[in-house]
Amino acid sequence: MGALEGQQAALAAKFEAVLPHLDERQRRLLMGAEARSIGHGGIRLVARAAGVREATVSLGVGELDSGEAPLGRVRRAGGGRKRTVDLDPGLRPALLALVEPDMRGAPMSPLRWTTKSTRHLASELTRRGHRISADTVADVLREEDFSLQGNAKTVEGKQHPDRDGQFRYINEQAKVHQAAGDPVISIDTKKKEIVGPYRNGGREWRPAGDPERVSTHDFPDKELGKAVPYGIYDLAANTGWVSVGTDHDTAAFAVESIRRWWEGCGRHEYPQATRLLVTADAGGSNGYRTRAWKTELAALALETGLNITVCHFPPGTSKWNRIEHRLFSHITMNWRGRPLTSHDVIVQSIAATTTRTGLSVHAELDTTAYETGIRIGDRQMDALPLSRHDWHGDWNYTVRPEPHCRDGIPPIPPQDLPGPGRAWLVHPDLTGLPHDQWDQLITQLRAARELQREEALHQRRGGDRQKVPATGLYTGRRPGLTLVDRLLATILYQRLGLPQVAIAPLFTVTPVTLNRAISQTRRLLHDIGHTIEPAETQLTTLDDLTDHAAHLGIPTPEIKSASY
Repeated sequence: MGALEGQQAALAAKFEAVLPHLDERQRRLLMGAEARSIGHGGIRLVARAAGVREATVSLGVGELDSGEAPLGRVRRAGGGRKRTVDLDPGLRPALLALVEPDMRGAPMSPLRWTTKSTRHLASELTRRGHRISADTVADVLREEDFSLQGNAKTVEGKQHPDRDGQFRYINEQAKVHQAAGDPVISIDTKKKEIVGPYRNGGREWRPAGDPERVSTHDFPDKELGKAVPYGIYDLAANTGWVSVGTDHDTAAFAVESIRRWWEGCGRHEYPQATRLLVTADAGGSNGYRTRAWKTELAALALETGLNITVCHFPPGTSKWNRIEHRLFSHITMNWRGRPLTSHDVIVQSIAATTTRTGLSVHAELDTTAYETGIRIGDRQMDALPLSRHDWHGDWNYTVRPEPHCRDGIPPIPPQDLPGPGRAWLVHPDLTGLPHDQWDQLITQLRAARELQREEALHQRRGGDRQKVPATGLYTGRRPGLTLVDRLLATILYQRLGLPQVAIAPLFTVTPVTLNRAISQTRRLLHDIGHTIEPAETQLTTLDDLTDHAAHLGIPTPEIKSASY
């Protein structure tokens, strides 16, 4: 008995050290091998030493005596607990009914308008009597070739019948221009960005637990405003030029961006060029229906001497514009996860954009204020040197570099004179200022306005804006508000109490444009220390103004009604 007890203790020590490192089958085979080596009485001895049933040891001996090859697994095929989907035949059809793409299930199903997460699916199946976990739901869905998928933007709605033909036409035009050594550019306005410490999509590497802190709300800062990136992508050179505006996205801003690209880059890269091909979207500031866009292009063509051909992509196909995936997408990736705290950060981030294929980008800030609400009349459009192509002349046209002043179209007036038909408003009885004081005020305002512009330029850009010398010829653009017009509108509003809606027809602009002009002029008057005192006579309509002028002996022209 002493020998058996010693042998059992030795086996117990061995099993205690080894068995925890083995799986179920390996432990069974080890105990069977030990029992078989002991011989008679070995099964009982090993079972006591290992603390298991004798049947377990006997099973191990039987497996060894059978001479089977190693299984490579713990249990034999078919061993272990049965799967839930096998025990519940109705589980799989019930799950598939919940996730059918065409929603042929019950219209009042709780999951019809709810996120179909695995937890929600498991909860609904359990409610219906099919007990299942969220992980098992995921396993079954994978077996049925389901996967997590987002929306696919493939439905383009109504397509123009000549859509493909326009694509081929643009391609042919680009080939012809590039073969002749003329520049081909793709243009568009990138998404407007709010400037300030706001969240920007994407992530970038930072120390763990130290994310960039940004504002919890995305309300635009009134002082910082927004940034309007307008891009020009040169297809042949693989270069980008981006003007970051701080005002409105207008046709004048779009053409000014092209002008800056040509003066700063294009004319040096293409010194022999006589033509320029522009591919653009169908809408926005450079849309094919925008009259101001074509008018501004006529001015640019006259200044540069280039025949400017524009080919618009059909409506709803802006994603095919090269600039979208050759320039704008890389800019977005370059500043991902970085708050756009200032215009300088935006400009520097855009300028630092590069790709492995050699893309280089130039960026600069444009702080010019661009007027909105400018209307181009039919006569002005007819005066433009614009040739429509035989194929879809509304989408494809060429602007020739020709002067186009015609009789009946007024020239652009100087800034120190009122616009056409508004000289009577400068009468001292209406302005409350004698002629000498009026001239002195205009001089002070002109200097203050230039100083204001220069300060803004130096503060935001660190230098002067590139200026294009005036040609002295009328280019088709509607005359805007001169400095005198702005002052007159402010006097009528503050001194005589006329509402801005009533004043707007006098200056042939919209009330919104007039409001902006008056606000800017009031700031200038405050800067030079001039105050407009209200007159004793307060007016409410244009008829009141003309009656008041007639009472003062001031001849007035016929005032047209509002046309905006």
